[in-house]
Amino acid sequence: MSLISYVQVAEDDPAFRAPTKPIGPYYAAAEAARFAWPMVSTPRGFRRVVASPEPLTVVEKDEIQRLVEMDFIVVCCGGGGIPVTREGRAFHGVDAVIDKDLASACLGREVGVDTLVIATDVAGVATGFGTAGETFLRQLDAARAEQLLAAGEFPPGSMGPKVEAAVRFVREGGTRAVICHLDEIGAAVAGTAGTEITGGTT
Repeated sequence: MSLISYVQVAEDDPAFRAPTKPIGPYYAAAEAARFAWPMVSTPRGFRRVVASPEPLTVVEKDEIQRLVEMDFIVVCCGGGGIPVTREGRAFHGVDAVIDKDLASACLGREVGVDTLVIATDVAGVATGFGTAGETFLRQLDAARAEQLLAAGEFPPGSMGPKVEAAVRFVREGGTRAVICHLDEIGAAVAGTAGTEITGGTT
């Protein structure tokens, strides 16, 4: 079952003051100059950037939990969900993009799942990625993962958010998080593939 998901963010989130998430088409410099939007230069041209605020809660979390308890497979939080701010009983959409991995960790915590699986296009987490010293990490505890994140070992545009989401999940009550290849989800859940991150509650 597919469910459109609204994800609440804070209206005063610092990300709104410094948009960084590129979206939409690429523009030549002359075209980009016509827009009032914040833009960023890339090798392919200019792109609009929007904020990427922290997910606070998934609005439909109770409905999602009930559907899971009824044995539905729920497809939700697509693309990180639809970002909204709350004013009383009303929600208002905002120009932003929520990181899908952080949104998934938030939802996992809220519905009380034990395992978070983040599927991607590589076998798992590695230090020295893309270098001669690349080392695949089969097991990683939350504290070590945080150290490697702080050291800049995982790029912010790729593996960084995945590791951060995994750490948050186990720090906030989840038993384990696994980052794995799309083709190895079953094996990762079984504990024989991917990078398993644990040790959130010490």
